[in-house]
Amino acid sequence: MMQLPNYKEAKLRNKESIVREEYQLDQNLSKIGQGKTYHVKTYGCQMNEHDSENIKAMLEELGFTEEENYEQADLVLLNTCSIRENAHNKAFGMLGRLKHLKEERKDLMIGLCGCMAQEEGVIDEILHKYQFVNFVFGTHNLYRLPILLDQNMKSQHQEIEVYSKEGNLIEGLPVKRASLYKAYVNIIYGCDKFCTYCIVPYTRGKQRSRAQEDILREVNSLIQEGYQEVTLLGQNVNAYGKDFDYDYRMENLLEDVAKTGIPRVRFMTSHPWDFTDKMIEVIAKYPNIMPSIHLPVQSGSNRILKLMGRRYTKESYLELFYKIKSTIPNVSVSTDIIVGFPGETEEDFLETVSLVEECKFDNAFTFIYSPRENTPAAKLEDHISLEEKEKRLHRLNEIVNKYFLENNQKWVGKIVPVLVEGKNTNGKDGLYGYTDTNKLINFPGSESLTGKIILVRVCEAKTWSLDGEVCE
Repeated sequence: MMQLPNYKEAKLRNKESIVREEYQLDQNLSKIGQGKTYHVKTYGCQMNEHDSENIKAMLEELGFTEEENYEQADLVLLNTCSIRENAHNKAFGMLGRLKHLKEERKDLMIGLCGCMAQEEGVIDEILHKYQFVNFVFGTHNLYRLPILLDQNMKSQHQEIEVYSKEGNLIEGLPVKRASLYKAYVNIIYGCDKFCTYCIVPYTRGKQRSRAQEDILREVNSLIQEGYQEVTLLGQNVNAYGKDFDYDYRMENLLEDVAKTGIPRVRFMTSHPWDFTDKMIEVIAKYPNIMPSIHLPVQSGSNRILKLMGRRYTKESYLELFYKIKSTIPNVSVSTDIIVGFPGETEEDFLETVSLVEECKFDNAFTFIYSPRENTPAAKLEDHISLEEKEKRLHRLNEIVNKYFLENNQKWVGKIVPVLVEGKNTNGKDGLYGYTDTNKLINFPGSESLTGKIILVRVCEAKTWSLDGEVCE
């Protein structure tokens, strides 16, 4: 079977209503993986991490069991990301290792899915250079994994099925959650913003919001299972409900999720253009909506923001930033910043530095611009050398790191609520968890505290974390 991606189709935004369906496994497929093992390798964002939780659960419904060492697995599935070139290279590097493995083990099954599967260039490369890959599927037909796997096992021919037009909204997908205490809950799929550097609107399709009753049912189920925290996920969560033919938006959903009584509510990612005053009011009103906002700015230069297609100015971003800071007590704000966008001058870069020095972000994810296939920005002339881009990134990181430490130092001596996630994995003794403001904190304590929200006194501040002690 061959159904290949098409960028022209992926760009279309039709007015057709999304059909909502319930996932049902064909019971004839329930034993096709019996006696076999699988390994899923995930690249990219939280949406991909949650997709992998669904993928693992579907595979286990087919009889597969998870294998931590990919070299020992019967099936290796790469859930890929296309947001930056680095993620691309990692996935193709992994395919190279799997090719050598398959030369030794002819019966090894290899699959690729996720955002890279939605790219024309990637599929063309797989067809010509990676014919050993057994099957490929995209972001819109995740639920068809059992069928595609069965078809490949029977035919032994490469199966590629990638929809360029988004499919129906499928409810009831099984999920194997990575945590017993924190859960991702998708609320909206796709993005209609079409920022000039971003491939996500092509790989994830148009904005489609889940019905609020389905979201609330999932949250209530998580509460019954003992979960302490949910993160509401979407490429642009603030656009939630804009595709409905009735008045129900992100602020309404946030309030309804808070009213379920789950101890902690988070959400990401936000686009500043859709962040409303009503959202800010709801966040401030409910103590179980965490005072931690991720608000990507990307650049502090109005000229570059316009080239990026971001639809806001530095001034309007700062106005929103200060509304959030003045309304939500003790709020932490993190951001994303791109340096070296085509045409960025030293003056443009200094505008970004100026904004960072004004906002003093609690955290910032900083990147060198990475051209993505078929995006408008990839066609812009880029006269900035890689050496200059790296210098700018280094200069920026020195500044943002200074503010990370300054912000963390403000917490020394204070008592903060922490959701304990388990034993440290960095070689230290003791436990780790996250504060309500989403700061990593390490502290000594009994493993029996895992999964509980406790009070911890901050004793020491570091650039990227805090050290503390449990309050008796």
